[in-house]
Amino acid sequence: MNGSGDPTDQARLLARWALGAAVAAVVLLLSGLGGAGVLVLLGALVGLACSAVGIWWFLAHRGALRVIGALLAVGAPIAVLVVYVVWGPWLTALLALALWSVALVCARTSLRLIRGRSGPKALPRGVRRPRPRRAVLIMNPTSGGGKVARFKLVERAEKLGARVVLIDTATEADVTAIARQAVADGADLLGVAGGDGTQALVAAVAAEHDLPFLVISAGTRNHFALDLGLDRTDPSTCLDALVDGEEFRVDLGSVSGRPFVNTVSFGVYADVVQLPEYRDAKAGTAVEVLPDLLQGGGGDRLDAIADGVPLPAQQALLVSNNPYATTDPLTAAAARRPRLDGGELGVIAIRVDGAAQAAEMVVRGTQASGLNVLTAARVEVTGKAAAPVPAPASALVPAPARPPGEPGTIAVAVDGEALMLPTPVVCTLRPRALRVLLPRRRPGVIEPQPPLDWRRVTEIAFQPTSRRSSS
Repeated sequence: MNGSGDPTDQARLLARWALGAAVAAVVLLLSGLGGAGVLVLLGALVGLACSAVGIWWFLAHRGALRVIGALLAVGAPIAVLVVYVVWGPWLTALLALALWSVALVCARTSLRLIRGRSGPKALPRGVRRPRPRRAVLIMNPTSGGGKVARFKLVERAEKLGARVVLIDTATEADVTAIARQAVADGADLLGVAGGDGTQALVAAVAAEHDLPFLVISAGTRNHFALDLGLDRTDPSTCLDALVDGEEFRVDLGSVSGRPFVNTVSFGVYADVVQLPEYRDAKAGTAVEVLPDLLQGGGGDRLDAIADGVPLPAQQALLVSNNPYATTDPLTAAAARRPRLDGGELGVIAIRVDGAAQAAEMVVRGTQASGLNVLTAARVEVTGKAAAPVPAPASALVPAPARPPGEPGTIAVAVDGEALMLPTPVVCTLRPRALRVLLPRRRPGVIEPQPPLDWRRVTEIAFQPTSRRSSS
């Protein structure tokens, strides 16, 4: 490159560094330790597989097998590290890991430079709109542990000229009716300070009347606000959009006629969310009831179809308003959606029939037989699959009871809210149906990372040098 500032030449150099570091990591393991390099790799894979088996036993069983699973999940990776330290190859393994990390960083940076040079813009530009004159903001005073009062959202909103409607949490308030009444009274903007479920209901009314919608991150998790780049630590900054905002068009999901802005979950997670004690003790409730739902690999399964692709007998199904950046189901909950205007549903379907398949999923990732990751315009959950053959009785595992449910209905978690919906349940997307007004300064905006494609990295590394850099 010789000092060239051309992004293409920089990407080429980084791609070559990535390939060199990756080859060096492999050579170090395989030749630097002789045959021990292969053992290092195998040891790591065995440790991961054993840990996955332990996690499965812990989640799907009770009694002694759960205790054994917990010990295996924690002890397997520790045992691998101890073997490395005692045996001696830990330093070589550490150096190989460092080289592989360099390879990943260089590869991703190279792909990002190429995409920035010739690919589509990752983030669309917002459109400036006149300041709303009759903004109506619906606020839930109990959401997020009382963020409305803690951040003085009512006072700040009214100071900016907005009208605030506080939800009466002592009754079953009809948020949709409140939003419709605000429109009838002449509102030119609707906004919500509350959880994602409330956001979706009001967003649907705003989309129906083609009004801008303001998201205030006053919920507990605020996944929608996160993916919009809003500040979740200080929801009052979201109000800046009323005076210095820009408008974006985003997609709005629909599940059997009910709107959603984030995800619709079916299967195990949806069954857990139905339980009344889940709200007060999420982790403890999940650990207590999962053996009944999973039944050691059995339990109720769901049949689904995604754009004609059959997904039979799934234990868990996640449908998202646009796909998440990661395809790893273990990290999807903490992941982000780089775009909300792509016009596609993200689908992650999981089917685990036992400990062996759980280990395969950890080792093989998206190539595992029990994992399907795809995008679709329409997802239909047709209902419960035929009951699987029950696992053999075990003295360690008492026979669990199946979760209750009305015939012809299934448990569904819509943006975290527990529902029972009649089958078939259909998920679709309304592309760019929602006008979202956002503050121009958003600390959470991120540039989406391109998928790691080593074939593309190799092509970049060996493409011809530009004339400008060689002259």
